[in-house]
Amino acid sequence: MSSERPWHTFFPEPSMAAEIMPQRRAYMILSMRIASMLIVDVRRTDYEGGAIRGSINIPAQGFWWNRGMLYELAYKAGMEWVVFTCGSSSGRGPRCAGWFLEHVRSTAQDQEMQVMVLEGGVKGWVKAGPEYIRLMDGFREHHWRQLFAQEDGNANFVVPPDVETDAAMDASDQVAVEGGSLERKRRREE
Repeated sequence: MSSERPWHTFFPEPSMAAEIMPQRRAYMILSMRIASMLIVDVRRTDYEGGAIRGSINIPAQGFWWNRGMLYELAYKAGMEWVVFTCGSSSGRGPRCAGWFLEHVRSTAQDQEMQVMVLEGGVKGWVKAGPEYIRLMDGFREHHWRQLFAQEDGNANFVVPPDVETDAAMDASDQVAVEGGSLERKRRREE
């Protein structure tokens, strides 16, 4: 039996809690581009199945050391909203958002930047419906159906017809390793 401590116990508990960003508001900001919003996805080993379009991935396990740099980048880019997510936005996402909020308010003395946690996380985003799935990059239908079937026995969700799914990708793409890097090549049907 392993007696390893959970990763987050090596860092201080956040002293601030970020508010929840409703999925619908995040969707509207992304789709209509009515404000500058950065989504920070803190998944690590479960960063599969796709990500919300335009999000950046900074795994939670290393976030503590990167919060200052993230602030500098977000500030210089004029981000109004920095929204954190993970699988369900119930552990890593809120923890990292709390650390970031502390840095923004206490260290940077910035009272303007809004720091929030995405309602429902990436899982909730997928379950929210086809319009949300359209705003994902690298969407893998099989991954989500398998995950939801394991978690709650309900793998039913609607994939929009204009979203390329696993089957379509597998039939049209070939992934090859060349020189140590992954390269996707389109197969040409003749």
